[in-house]
Amino acid sequence: MKSGFVVLVGRSNVGKSTLLNTLVGTKIAATSFRAQMTRHIIHGAMNTPEGQAVFLDTPGVFKDKKNLLSAKLTNKAKEALEGIDLIIYVVDPTREIGDEERAVYGMIRHLDIPKLLVINKSDLPELQRKHQKSYELWKKDFDEMFILSALKASHIKPLKDKVIELLPEGEPIYKENQITNVDNYFWVAEIIREKIFSVLEKEIPYAVTVEVDNIEEKPDIIVISARILTEADRYKKIIIGRKGLKIKEIGQMARKELEQALNKKIFLELEVEIDKHWVERV
Repeated sequence: MKSGFVVLVGRSNVGKSTLLNTLVGTKIAATSFRAQMTRHIIHGAMNTPEGQAVFLDTPGVFKDKKNLLSAKLTNKAKEALEGIDLIIYVVDPTREIGDEERAVYGMIRHLDIPKLLVINKSDLPELQRKHQKSYELWKKDFDEMFILSALKASHIKPLKDKVIELLPEGEPIYKENQITNVDNYFWVAEIIREKIFSVLEKEIPYAVTVEVDNIEEKPDIIVISARILTEADRYKKIIIGRKGLKIKEIGQMARKELEQALNKKIFLELEVEIDKHWVERV
């Protein structure tokens, strides 16, 4: 049997969380077309007849030192590189190599462990993937390169096979019926946060988080109480929307996905509060 920890690294918004969900086979991490959705080190276990790989999804590296949240997330990404067996470096061929990409590569190039290069978003037209050739030149610096689509789950099996091949021998880290380190409270909060960004797009900055206060499972329904925290009154008004339409839409979208995932009716109570210190708790 093979087993080990595999860290997914890359700059912000390259598709690491989508790749994690695809590799594990179920939705664990929140995804969005907005950068820096991931704020915590999320584990996802992939079990095969040959072994188990525990993937670590990391926050994207975002070169904005003046922003407290960006700095804290970049430090978390660096810390995740300690004590791991394999690195998967995910890149986006629609974006040119820049300072953020060089910063990520600087974090991993000195580490004497196997490294795989994943060029994501192969489902996009070739015209949009205009920087792919530049990334392909990096192939010589990695044990192997894969061109795939995390979103469409295409060309994923060769990556899975290679991951298991490169891991050391060992017993499973997670029990067979456990696939992640996050609890239901965290997972529900991530689903709600994802819907906030889906509904509001670029109307609000990253100054928002979600805290779930209570999950009560009854015979025919699950009752969830959660708070959306933001740092200013103007953002609170945007989240609520005119006549409460935005918060209603966020709640409806979150409830629908939760009902599909849990196969049970959901009652979701959402409130919006101002908390100027939530970033300090990330």
